[in-house]
Amino acid sequence: MSRRTTRARVAACAAALTLGLAGCAESADSGGDAAATDESGPIRIGAVLDITGAGASLGVPERQALELLAGQLEAEGGIDGREVELIIEDNQSTEDAAAQAMNKLVSQDQVDVVLGASRTGPSLAMRPIAEASQIPMISLAANAAIVEGSEWVFKSAQNDRVVIERMVEYMADQGWTTIGLARDASGFGEGVQEIFDEVGSEAGISVVAVERFAPDATDFTAQMVNLRDAAADVNVIWGIPPAAGLAQRAYAQLGITTPVMQSHGIGNQVFLDTAGEAANGLVAPLGRLVVADQLPEDDPQREVITSFIEDYTAEYGEEPSTFAGHAYDAWQLAIDALREVGTDPQAIRDHLEGVQDFVGISGTFTMTPEDHSGLSKDALVLVGVQDGDWTLLPDQGA
Repeated sequence: MSRRTTRARVAACAAALTLGLAGCAESADSGGDAAATDESGPIRIGAVLDITGAGASLGVPERQALELLAGQLEAEGGIDGREVELIIEDNQSTEDAAAQAMNKLVSQDQVDVVLGASRTGPSLAMRPIAEASQIPMISLAANAAIVEGSEWVFKSAQNDRVVIERMVEYMADQGWTTIGLARDASGFGEGVQEIFDEVGSEAGISVVAVERFAPDATDFTAQMVNLRDAAADVNVIWGIPPAAGLAQRAYAQLGITTPVMQSHGIGNQVFLDTAGEAANGLVAPLGRLVVADQLPEDDPQREVITSFIEDYTAEYGEEPSTFAGHAYDAWQLAIDALREVGTDPQAIRDHLEGVQDFVGISGTFTMTPEDHSGLSKDALVLVGVQDGDWTLLPDQGA
């Protein structure tokens, strides 16, 4: 299924809601401008997260990060003395629920900006509502389709394309030319094969086998056997926990010795716990958060990441995941815009498009009207797993 098909499918689930919002937007145009630019009263930030369902290992730490940050802001007195309300909705890891939650936040709660969703499919379902209502949205998900051609949607996770650029760069260094790919069958995995082939073309690297699995799959024997039989130079598992961890275990249990890489979707403890010893030896392009203590002292992200880890750990008794970092970045980008330009939606959108050298957890953001992601492959470092823990590969800290 192409990206265009995927976007059409998720847009369809939100179509009725979007049509309803068109009427709201028309009413606002005729008499709601004063409310839209009101700079008194509480500021409202909505969030749609995969708190239950297949994406829970992403959504739960994201919720915790947002609640932590909202509490810190409240203790500081809000923004220019205005209270900031955080309204969190659980989309249950489904596209329909994400669209419904987005509609509620925009039409009923009248939020000033929306964060989320945690994954690509739900984020794509929210996108047409953000565009129709003209409310800024910052997704926490990866697929570039979330922001391609968008006016009102931004994102804080590294694009799948820059992830693949990092992976292909490593593959070329290793002399690998053929890839076996097992990918998430949801929106997160859409277009991945095509990007690998496109990015890898100059280096003569291409995908020779593709297997798909559901985000909530538990048995990966058939997919891993097919990858083994394809005899590629390297195999890639593209998914999120717990599925990605279970696939890694199946890979090891079958005794496959071909090098394996995982995508950026595995950056949490759930993956390590699920994969266990089977994770040892894999390589993945991840954000710097998971190897914060191994970064050089002069890394520009080190101070921001270390401070967040300390605050999150003190609050919850565990270290944050990569996904908590995506929520941190989305929150800080939104708060920066609200501090600078207030709650006028057009001003927030314009401010986000002008973000320059904004140091976050997932990378240093520089956005433009054409780039609503703002991160390059340099936002990622190559990480391995040794003895059940993340290890920064040599010469990857700069």
